Parts: sequence; C-alpha cells; structure tokens
Amino acid sequence: MMDKLALRDTAPRLPIGELSRRTGVNIETVRYYEKIGLMPAPARSEGGHRLYGRGHLLRLNFVRRARDLGFTLNEIRDLLELAEQRDLPCAEARVVAAAHLLDVRAKVAALRKMEKVLVEMVARCADGSTPDCPILEALFDSEVGTNAQI
Repeated sequence: MMDKLALRDTAPRLPIGELSRRTGVNIETVRYYEKIGLMPAPARSEGGHRLYGRGHLLRLNFVRRARDLGFTLNEIRDLLELAEQRDLPCAEARVVAAAHLLDVRAKVAALRKMEKVLVEMVARCADGSTPDCPILEALFDSEVGTNAQI
C-alpha cells in the first residue's frame, strides 16, 4: 500500500502544468479537486504560483485512476481516507468497490438494452433512402426503449 507519508508530502517541486502533464488531469480539474478538498492546497511560489510535491502527484494519479474506473468523488474521498489509515482499510475499501461494482453492472445492463434498441432502429432504417425515417420516428415515440422494441 502507498506510504501515507507520501500522500502528505507537499514539499514544492512541480508547477501545475507539469503536474497536469504527468497525470493527464486537466489544470482546471486539478484546481477543482483542490477547491472541493480532494487535493490538499499546494505551496505557493513568491509569485503566487502553485507548486506541488510528490504527495500531490501520487494523490492525483490515485484520483484519476479511480475516476477512470467510474468511482464518484465521494467514493474517492472515502478511498483516500482509507489509504491514509493503515489499520484495516482493505475490508472497507472492498465494501466501497463492491458497491461500485453493482452500479457498474447495472449500467452495463442498461447499455446492453440501449444497444439492442439502437441496433433495431438502425436495421429498420435499411439503407436510409426512405423519406420517413424510422429512427427519428422512434425517438418521438415515448414507448421506444422502455420495452426495447420498435
């Protein structure tokens, strides 16, 4: 597990642009994460520029990877707290991840339904040469998608 001291290491080393480049996180997103408390406030240069330490880099990579997996910001906040605890965070992290897995599976099922409806809509459109478009008509129909039939 990540050294909790590394997460707290905020000694200034990197400007925000370099932090953004190394993590693949947009500069505005970094500022937003600071604003909502996911990232600790960085040190500032004499000119007022943000300067980030290794802990910021590790933490931002953690947040980005968790976001890539679809975790919410609140779930990420919980996971970060667990990462800093060291007692028995794995059991609690498992609970957070298991709940998220259920959400992901529900979304996958919904996407499969959407795929089925779209496949049927595209098939009904044939070659697209008719003036009446079944796709556009289906989008006006409030029943389409609720039973996955066109």
